[in-house]
Amino acid sequence: MAQPVDVLGVPVLPLSWQALLSEVDRAIAAQARITIAYANVHVLNTAARDGRLTHFLRQVDICFCDGNGVRMGARILGQDLPHRMTGADWIWDLAAQAEGRGWRIWWIGGEPGVTDEAAARLREHHPGLQIGTDHGYHPRQGPEDQASIDRINAFRPDVVLVGMGTPVQEYWTEERRDRIDAPVVWCLGATADFVAGRTARGPRWFTDRAEWVGRLIAEPRRLWKRYLLGNPVFLARVVAQRLGRPQAR
Repeated sequence: MAQPVDVLGVPVLPLSWQALLSEVDRAIAAQARITIAYANVHVLNTAARDGRLTHFLRQVDICFCDGNGVRMGARILGQDLPHRMTGADWIWDLAAQAEGRGWRIWWIGGEPGVTDEAAARLREHHPGLQIGTDHGYHPRQGPEDQASIDRINAFRPDVVLVGMGTPVQEYWTEERRDRIDAPVVWCLGATADFVAGRTARGPRWFTDRAEWVGRLIAEPRRLWKRYLLGNPVFLARVVAQRLGRPQAR
């Protein structure tokens, strides 16, 4: 596997989608346990203030690039992250691979009904896809939390997708990974909202270049701080890293 690029203390692997999918294929074939996360500007800004999240991202088997802002940050640092992979794009390829290989997928996250709708959309294109779903609003401890883990394990998934937003999904995965009997556990953010049509993205030519602008237009009240304040703060942190100076928290 390629050497990671250190961006704000988080090792981000410069993987292509096919290379990432090959790692997933290898883990499932060997029944080896791997955990996958992603890095975008919001994730790395959150990690800069959250030691627990930083620790999680350093410990996972694969942390890949999910955002052009992180690619820009890598260039400022004199490194290269050639590929940006976001869940709303790659989920369709994963579904195709899972259908062809007979992989079983469990998708947990979002408000009640959202992952159900997203899974139904995937099955419209991939009718042989074996996928189970659950929402992400269970208590964080107690009988219902354990029941949600029991449902996952009863399904016997090869891949568990966890979409609860950062840092909730990373904390959830960290606390439960040892109890999940699946080769691959994969954090993927709000992908279900996009696939289910709950959140708009804009045309592909635009989202490939500046998806954050489309998300800001779609949800300005919720996301204005994340992007209008968060993007400059991220770049300032990266410049500080390049100059060897303490980073702003």
